[in-house]
Amino acid sequence: MKIEIEERVLHFKQPAGTSRGVYTERRIWLVKMTDGERVGVGECAPLPNLSCDDIPNYALMLRHFCDGMERTGELDTEAMRDYPSMLFGLETAWYSLSAQHPSSNAPLLFDSPFARGEEGIPINGLVWMGTFEEMRGRIEDKLAQGFRCVKLKIGAIDFDAELALLKKIRERFGPREIELRVDANGAFPFDEALYKLELLSQYALHSIEQPIKAGQWGNMAELCRESPLRIALDEELIGVNDPEQKRQMLNIIRPSYIILKPSLHGGMTGVREWVDIARDMGIGSWITSALESNVGLNAVAQLAADIYGPGIHMPQGLGTGQLFTDNIPMPLEIRGDQLWISANS
Repeated sequence: MKIEIEERVLHFKQPAGTSRGVYTERRIWLVKMTDGERVGVGECAPLPNLSCDDIPNYALMLRHFCDGMERTGELDTEAMRDYPSMLFGLETAWYSLSAQHPSSNAPLLFDSPFARGEEGIPINGLVWMGTFEEMRGRIEDKLAQGFRCVKLKIGAIDFDAELALLKKIRERFGPREIELRVDANGAFPFDEALYKLELLSQYALHSIEQPIKAGQWGNMAELCRESPLRIALDEELIGVNDPEQKRQMLNIIRPSYIILKPSLHGGMTGVREWVDIARDMGIGSWITSALESNVGLNAVAQLAADIYGPGIHMPQGLGTGQLFTDNIPMPLEIRGDQLWISANS
């Protein structure tokens, strides 16, 4: 077995704004695994200042794990628990290496109706942070495209302006017509959070992601108990890689949902672990991509289809493959509010 690493920089079509800043480009590492005639490709894509494996010597550590795989011919998922984006990329390449390739050019990582191009996965339409007018325009675009679930990033502009946006949507579309999710990315101070959640609850939202910064288990548990809105954890899960610690955290906080990104939350192995633990506690979950290229998006989508399918009903967060001007070609397409693998590509 031989593994090659290629570093690339992808460029956003439009700046992607979050409460942590604005992304204009995305650095990724592609791993190409070859074994005789077989080839598998995966994507390692840490998020700056967020991933637990966003480290200065990232490329060297990735090479270290690749060298280990070349020597042993095996993927040591246990040794890579603290390096989720690297693990996800190597898992993707590993599964891709032995994958079937159906009539489309996407490797069949996990056999499912979605992977065979027979079924789509419902997804939310993502509206990035911006000015009031920018966000309003983006919302109009998503609704015009036929999305029935829209997720808004909040916390960057004036909170009253964000409430006004939600009000305008609800004046036009009731909760039976459009499901609204919001993601605060930890933007609310704890002493203001409950008041803001009460104001947001006027607009019949499905849920809010990560209202306060991660690492405040007691405060987050209090919000989950008192909030009129269902709370989903996202950043809170980053760096919690031990199974017993996962169980302990969920038992203390008791959120309504957890939102899982393989690049951030333990690769494919870690995501399956999170889902199993959450199910045991009656906690819901869904899977999203984390600004990967189409290589990563394809893997995340096939993982979601394998875990929740067939016939997924809850919208997943899998629409980010259209963000880049220089994306990697893959037969993924959005039809209405669903992500499909095109069997004719």
